[in-house]
Amino acid sequence: MQTAPLVTARGLTKRFGDLTAVDDIDFDIYQGQAFGFLGPNGAGKTSTMRMIAAVSPVTDGTLEVLGMDPRTQGAALRARLGIVPQDDTLDTELSVYENLYIYGRYFGLDGATLGPRVDELLDFVQLSDRRDSIVDPLSGGMKRRLTIARGLINQPELLILDEPTTGLDPQARHALWDRLYRLKQQGVTLIITTHYMDEAEQLCDRLVVMDKAKIAAEGSPAELIAEFSTREVVELRFAVGEQEKVISLLDGIATRVEELPDRVLLYTADGDETSSEVAARGIHPDSTVVRRSTLEDVFLRLTGRRLVE
Repeated sequence: MQTAPLVTARGLTKRFGDLTAVDDIDFDIYQGQAFGFLGPNGAGKTSTMRMIAAVSPVTDGTLEVLGMDPRTQGAALRARLGIVPQDDTLDTELSVYENLYIYGRYFGLDGATLGPRVDELLDFVQLSDRRDSIVDPLSGGMKRRLTIARGLINQPELLILDEPTTGLDPQARHALWDRLYRLKQQGVTLIITTHYMDEAEQLCDRLVVMDKAKIAAEGSPAELIAEFSTREVVELRFAVGEQEKVISLLDGIATRVEELPDRVLLYTADGDETSSEVAARGIHPDSTVVRRSTLEDVFLRLTGRRLVE
């Protein structure tokens, strides 16, 4: 771990008129980390990323990225970053190869450098066999992998990914996670925004949980789960109208009881023991699931709502 962080924010604030999108937040991101911003839509994640990427000016506070001030050194900073936006912005009428080659020219890379670099990246994202294919008919997962390859064309010191797997099916998401994990193993520093708790747990070394423009908590996924949740959770689902009748019978049965519209969550150190106590109290849910705690449980504890609603 480096002594000096690659990204440092102190009192970072972003306002749009009367709306405060990011409200006085502090964080540090170090070389080789995968650092995540976790939270629902509107929490301030994307606004924070846009300030780091030097495409949206800081309203207040201080922000230093790769030793530079995005407000005064934006062009020099952007040349050293890789950006993977939430929405694919590929030229769908060009080939896979042409999308990467032309984007590389924007960074001033010459043809002798670009040819091998494009081939290397296509191999990395497993699109070599689609080298000459037009982009438009490609699957969503292929387009996301191509977008990541494009973000790596200039060999960036920092790769910023905004909701990298939104809209992808589970197989495509896991394929993309594998590519990002390999980048992290190669020492590339990743900044990831996501509202998928499993994605954050898989990819992030450290993360912040954002809600209503503020940071609610920061740590590794394991640290946050240990601090804000229990080892296991028992999920109880009831027939329509039954949950309201039995909720009072669950008082004191677990460390914490959360009532959601479609289920009841019992936070406990021993899920099997708690499930047995539920039965002993004469409560018979339609289904009972015992699982480990996740970051979604952390978010529920911190904000009183689920990550995706």
